[in-house]
Amino acid sequence: MPKVKIPRKSTAVDMTAMCDVAFLLLSFFILATKQKPPEVLAVQIPNSVSSKVAPDKAILVTLTKDGRTFLMLGDDTKKADILANVNLTKGLGLSPAELQKWGKQGFIGQPLGQIKNSLAQSVDIDPAKMPGIPTDSTNNEMVDWIRSVSNVYAGGDMKALQEMLLVKGDNDALYPVFKNIKEAFKKNEIYKFRIVTNGAAPPVGSELATSPTTKAN
Repeated sequence: MPKVKIPRKSTAVDMTAMCDVAFLLLSFFILATKQKPPEVLAVQIPNSVSSKVAPDKAILVTLTKDGRTFLMLGDDTKKADILANVNLTKGLGLSPAELQKWGKQGFIGQPLGQIKNSLAQSVDIDPAKMPGIPTDSTNNEMVDWIRSVSNVYAGGDMKALQEMLLVKGDNDALYPVFKNIKEAFKKNEIYKFRIVTNGAAPPVGSELATSPTTKAN
């Protein structure tokens, strides 16, 4: 009895639909991914065994090894209000257009008295050439900045605000400058903030290395 021949079918698969889905997913992740905030200046930060991740909407104080201090207002929903509060409380006399231009700058690194003149320039000043926010014992303008931050966030969750406050200092930065930054927080009744460090493994054989919490992280 003759065998029944099963008709052969083409093994070609139309990948058009799958390619469309792949490109749609790729486009979505490119548009939805939040880029890492730019650094005002490169600083060599210390190491620590902490495994906490810095929040996306951070208020970051950067301290360079030559003692200059910069501020980044990472929460875009509050940035305009903070700048407006500084303009009002310190009498800077900035127009709405100047405030809008100021809000587009990534970093704050000048004395308040120089802000209006710098905004009048056609080209933004290179952060490397900025003098930094004054933080000495006789003129600590970081107190004014933290006060405006506190004013804008007043009535909200202060614990959430403290989680957003980050200090990133160079290894070679002098302690007196860091102390003045800490004093700026203290004068605004903010007693907790986080220090940015490079993650490192705990020393072998130490109690931290054998801790279940460390292993889980």
